[in-house]
Amino acid sequence: MSQLKYITSRAGGFLLGSALSIASSASSSNPPSLASALSSSSAAVMETHKTKLCIVGSGPAAHTAAIYAARAELKPLLFEGWMANDIAPGGQLTTTTDVENFPGFPDGILGLDIVEKFRKQSERFGTKIFTETVNKVDFSSKPFKLFTDSRTVLADAVIISTGAVAKRLSFTGSGEGAGGFWNRGISACAVCDGAAPIFRNKPLVVIGGGDSAMEEANFLTKYGSKVYIIHRRDTFRASKIMQQRAFSNPKIEVIWNSSVVEAYGDENGKGVLGGLKVKNVVTGDVSDLKVSGLFFAIGHEPATKFLDGQLELDEDGYVLTKPGTTKTSVVGVFAAGDVQDKKYRQAITAAGTGCMAALDAEHYLQEIGSQEGKSD
Repeated sequence: MSQLKYITSRAGGFLLGSALSIASSASSSNPPSLASALSSSSAAVMETHKTKLCIVGSGPAAHTAAIYAARAELKPLLFEGWMANDIAPGGQLTTTTDVENFPGFPDGILGLDIVEKFRKQSERFGTKIFTETVNKVDFSSKPFKLFTDSRTVLADAVIISTGAVAKRLSFTGSGEGAGGFWNRGISACAVCDGAAPIFRNKPLVVIGGGDSAMEEANFLTKYGSKVYIIHRRDTFRASKIMQQRAFSNPKIEVIWNSSVVEAYGDENGKGVLGGLKVKNVVTGDVSDLKVSGLFFAIGHEPATKFLDGQLELDEDGYVLTKPGTTKTSVVGVFAAGDVQDKKYRQAITAAGTGCMAALDAEHYLQEIGSQEGKSD
């Protein structure tokens, strides 16, 4: 009999170990069918948890909410995700180097380090953390239901703090796989990727016109020989001070009224980015720009698709909350951090709303008389 192999999923270590043990223990004359093995393993692996409060997210909003909730003895469950939206647990801070504007760290702290401190503090007070991605919810009845690939959670209250992810443009050569240069010269995070050897002392491009684009362009001048900012209009929407920093940097050049229509490979055939075709949107002329890196800096998309329309969102997909609170359109469901904040998007403001969400959830649970139960 051929040997079954372990099967794992991308979200949360879903391991069919029981299927393998069934196969190995069965006699060769009467082996179980693969279908029965898979069915047995699914029944064994799938778990159901009951909790007063479930938190979905992994950044400063989620962990601040967890710390407050745990100290209030709500015994929260927190799902930090596994490469949810292609970002490691910890969210946008994991793509940041020095964090210098978060109180308590006068010398600054690395993004990965502060996220680890958030996590340890959450666990210290009793938060149970799962490195699994919530991919489906049901807020139509109570208790609320949340699903990962291997668990079902029944929760009296929920805090959504899944953040927002960087937007990308689509054009020939911008994607993944054959013919694409994503992660082979094209990125959406200058801070996390800009210091890579393939970008050092090479001409680079930033696409965008806001503060993020100005900040990333200035950052990339530490590594690139030259940085072009490509913008589809003839003015930036960035703040005046950020514009001035870009204009005064001798290594930055702005290409106005233009968009990228194609990315192509290097002449050496190494499979990395070699240049761009840039179209002037006014004249229609297409020019060639030899660069080794392209960085999108065109805003963010809130991570709300998994909600499947069950919460009221604004026109950009951000969760709407009642002014002065973290209450959403569904009573008992709260939202904190960048998933509901399109204006500030800072770690410290996310932490503040995480605190608000925990307090709002605690008050809600008190109102419904749920606080006496214990989390399973």
